[in-house]
Amino acid sequence: MTPEPTAGRPDLVGRLLSQRAIDRDAGGGSHLIERSGQIPDVVALGRGDPDLPTPAHVVAAARGAMEAGHTHYTPLRGLASLREAVAEKLTRDNGVVVDPDDEVLITTGTQEAVSVAMLALLDPGDEVILPDPYYFTYEAAIRYASGTPIMVRTSAASDFAPDPDDIARAISPRTKAVVLLTPNNPTGAVYSRSVLESIAEVSLTTGVPIVSDELYEGSVLDGVEHLSVGSLPGMRDRTITINGFSKTYRMTGWRVGYMAGPASFVASAQRIKQTLTICAPSISQHAAVAALRGPQDCIQEARDVYAERREAFTHRLDAMGLPYFRPAGTFYVFVDISSLGLGSRDLCLRLLEEARVFVSPGCSYGEAGEGYVRISLLAPTARLLEGLDRFEWFLAERLRRNGA
Repeated sequence: MTPEPTAGRPDLVGRLLSQRAIDRDAGGGSHLIERSGQIPDVVALGRGDPDLPTPAHVVAAARGAMEAGHTHYTPLRGLASLREAVAEKLTRDNGVVVDPDDEVLITTGTQEAVSVAMLALLDPGDEVILPDPYYFTYEAAIRYASGTPIMVRTSAASDFAPDPDDIARAISPRTKAVVLLTPNNPTGAVYSRSVLESIAEVSLTTGVPIVSDELYEGSVLDGVEHLSVGSLPGMRDRTITINGFSKTYRMTGWRVGYMAGPASFVASAQRIKQTLTICAPSISQHAAVAALRGPQDCIQEARDVYAERREAFTHRLDAMGLPYFRPAGTFYVFVDISSLGLGSRDLCLRLLEEARVFVSPGCSYGEAGEGYVRISLLAPTARLLEGLDRFEWFLAERLRRNGA
């Protein structure tokens, strides 16, 4: 049967789309991601997908799970063994004590945890305080849940850490939560103990809980302290901790993450999560148990790789005269392009089309991200430096065409 041509046909379903489906972009420069896949020999430094392989013992656990027939639904909150491993990890590494039965929910990736958390927290018109720049999914998730993000601007002058006084001033009777991403995507900032203690004091004083996204804790560099706000006095029962396996264990495609928080919240979040994906993939959950309970030397090995790449990359940026924020965590460098005479989105598009280098525009991460591009260190050092060689050529060509 020959398909009916689409040209000229009325878009009957499109007329019925909800406003939220029309208004919301996928974020993160999704059009650039798609375009980069259409251009040959692109130096792809725009996404957060680690190029290092998933540790061998994790892969072996997944293989064993498949061979043992663990290919069915798991309990809705996740495998008991994984929830127990998460609780052990939170106690051991983060000083956050949770009940694995009632206070841990396994999710289909950390991104699902973000969306489920917002759906569980927000009614129409409720507000969430979000330091800017921010990971773009948070704004979308808040708006999909009919909430309103209230941005608190940060800058390189304050190491991209939010001012606790600004957070306190932003709280209103409609505020349902304050979101903290530390280590921070996109900036690479790691919030200090003093900043987190002050924000915790705001939470304790106002009763507004914290959503603490700690996905990048495994990539903290230079011996900098990663502090979980849920470990601070009085914060255990007013913090929702979100984390996962994508970055620390290089398991982006496995789609498994988790949230931990008060039992009443987890019970409500589970009902919402169940309607979306029922449960996280069974095989991935078994692999995640091995990730948490198996050898942990893979974490430091990856840190060493990222630190070496960061040093080579920033040394080259220094030689080019491009300023940047030096990351204390993550595997991103937030490069200041404000002096180049192009907006971040326009620059990224031209850089992709003319020099075949893909980086992420800072404006995808909020108004405070404009004037920056986020560059991932997720390629071998030689390839990273090749990307900067192309970037330098692009800048030279731009000067030449402009007659400088």
